Amino acid sequence: MLNWIALENSEQLAQIHQISQHKACIIFKHSSRCAVSSVAKHRLESDWRLDAEIVQAYFLDVIRHRDVSNQVADQFQVWHESPQVLLIRQGTCVYDTSHLDITMEELKSALREQEILP
Repeated sequence: MLNWIALENSEQLAQIHQISQHKACIIFKHSSRCAVSSVAKHRLESDWRLDAEIVQAYFLDVIRHRDVSNQVADQFQVWHESPQVLLIRQGTCVYDTSHLDITMEELKSALREQEILP
């Protein structure tokens, strides 16, 4: 089951940087005004089978926390999109995708490439 951690402030970005040194972190940037974003969120939630000891999942509402969303784009050097998924490892975004390319299979493939999953 997927238990999102709400990403609501810049202090949490520093925490993600630290946590990602020993555990993969996922940031899902969601817009409540976008039907595609709702589809992508549903895809992740319905197919999520990743252990919280391996991957920590953050949920960022880009409408309510636009400033944090902009900080994510700056800190991890990715173009802002929503919906968007970022995989953070050792303080760096090692994978990102957006819109209907967000699937668990793609995410698992990225986790395997990073040797996080077997």
